[in-house]
Amino acid sequence: MEKLFKLKEHGTNVRTEIIAGLTTFLAMAYILAVNPNYLGSIPGVNSAAIFTATAISAAVATLCMAFFANYPVALASGMGLNAFFAFTVCGVMGYSYKVALTAVLVEGIIFMLLSLFKFREALVNQIPANLKLGITAGIGLFITIIAMINSGIVINNDSTLVGVGNFASPELVLSIVGLIIIGVFHHYKVPGDILLGILATWILGIIAQFIGWYTGPSLLPSFSGASFAAPAVFQFDFAFVKDNISAFLLVVFTFLYTDIFDTAGTLIGVAEKGNLLDKDGKLPRAGGALMADAVGTVVGACLGTSTVTSYVESSAGVAVGGRTGLTAVTTAVMFLISIIFAPIFLAIPSFATTPAMLYVGLLMLSSVKKMSFDGDIADVIGGFLAIVVMPFTYSIATGIMFGMIAWVVLKLCTGKFKDISPIMWVSVALFALYIATQII
Repeated sequence: MEKLFKLKEHGTNVRTEIIAGLTTFLAMAYILAVNPNYLGSIPGVNSAAIFTATAISAAVATLCMAFFANYPVALASGMGLNAFFAFTVCGVMGYSYKVALTAVLVEGIIFMLLSLFKFREALVNQIPANLKLGITAGIGLFITIIAMINSGIVINNDSTLVGVGNFASPELVLSIVGLIIIGVFHHYKVPGDILLGILATWILGIIAQFIGWYTGPSLLPSFSGASFAAPAVFQFDFAFVKDNISAFLLVVFTFLYTDIFDTAGTLIGVAEKGNLLDKDGKLPRAGGALMADAVGTVVGACLGTSTVTSYVESSAGVAVGGRTGLTAVTTAVMFLISIIFAPIFLAIPSFATTPAMLYVGLLMLSSVKKMSFDGDIADVIGGFLAIVVMPFTYSIATGIMFGMIAWVVLKLCTGKFKDISPIMWVSVALFALYIATQII
């Protein structure tokens, strides 16, 4: 273990890494329920096969992250990208499941090429420091609002867009109680405080179910009717591509754009909180981390699932001490085990992982303390927009877009065009192209 992952060099040990891996898995295990639900809604798609494909592709990509880059980052089919796949490409646009998978495959291959030519690595490493810190803080707020929505703390309000949920709701109450439990465990330096908080909230939920307070889906694992379904492999439609190249490229570009900037933001955020950036603020071995993402996407497409990407919930594992690829290996093993013990993992409700995500959101938001608000105005406004746009648009990529565009425009307006690196020019050009595709 020491030779493979350099645990001592990173100030960690096997026990800490395993707990971190378990914590990350529990924080992101919801994808095993959500992805089959989304993609299974497409006519002719077997949700059980999607479950298996989701678990296997997540395990393969996360193992690649462990051995290519030695980072505690887990990967799986991306939320948002799976919704775009199911409800936009196969829904509104009317394309088939096979066409959407073909687009994901092509995107993954392009990712591999971009990683080989170090474009994505340059993107991660050449984002200005203040913008990086703003991205980290913005992801903290993004995680927070996801958690609050999942637990019913924040609900839709037609008058104000958002409102507070029902104070009598067990999901709302137990989410807050779980956060307090994590806080108490942290105060007393209990190892695995976040993981224990998840499990404690789940147990309290089961008690609430027994006394009749909680009346939602059962929180007890059910093995009745559990069955394994092999993934449907190589479900591609290249004939459509030949006859509809322009329409197909639009779908590919949307997948590509979102994944590029989501992944960049996630890696920056997780690395910054885990002190994995070097003294120059760059991410060592970024090429390996990004190649893991690309390999995961190609493997996922071949198995029948949507784009595989780095998960911001990896921050939960980093928060409990995960620093190396052993954390990722643990998470990957749990994804494989989940194929056999799916009912157990699927019984853990979203409100049980809410306390962990809220606490991680707090930790990531603390990066705002390192930001400069008195320096270059491009750094200040760019970082600010990255922080606020992410949660309010529910998109990491959109937050990065606003932050980067503002940064470049302000550099031009203040006569500091020499500060703009080639990678920032390319990024803004991609943003402009993306905006154009949304307008046309």
